[in-house]
Amino acid sequence: MAKRWYVVHTYSGYENKVKTDLQQRIETYGMEDRIVDIQIPTEQVTELKDGGKRETKEVKVYPGYVLVRMALDDETWSVVRNTAGVTGFVGSEGNPVPLRRSEFNKIMGRGEAAKAKNVEAKHAMVTTSLEPGMSVKVTNGPLADFVGEISEVMPEAGKVKVMLMIFGRETPVELTLDQITTRLK
Repeated sequence: MAKRWYVVHTYSGYENKVKTDLQQRIETYGMEDRIVDIQIPTEQVTELKDGGKRETKEVKVYPGYVLVRMALDDETWSVVRNTAGVTGFVGSEGNPVPLRRSEFNKIMGRGEAAKAKNVEAKHAMVTTSLEPGMSVKVTNGPLADFVGEISEVMPEAGKVKVMLMIFGRETPVELTLDQITTRLK
């Protein structure tokens, strides 16, 4: 029987526990040949912290969902469906619907568009807690010790635009995140 990918709905935040519990159930019931793979779609996210520090972590792309590759029959359905934390299969009218290969590739980030991009850009989404309107102090460079307000945040470039008072006039200056620190009021 052909093994296809199915989407299993879980309680949000229980994806890893469902994967572990399901792996144990597969071993217990001797179904290693019929339920062959379990995936949790994730991506690397780089967050830019104060002072330009980068923190990379892995986040779930689809919280509350796990992908299971299996030969669907009554026994495999029961093993998966009765795993703690599983709320059901994604499908129509209560019937699990397998993913097409193109859908699986897209979910797992393996589509043609993803292949065209370089690997780092494909998996690295950058976020920062800095926002327009925040007060910052320049820590190094020719404008060190100047104080200003962020007018634009460009996390992909690792930069911010800050309005600094230079020669009595507000001047927009583009700075890297490692050149500033947030000011405490």
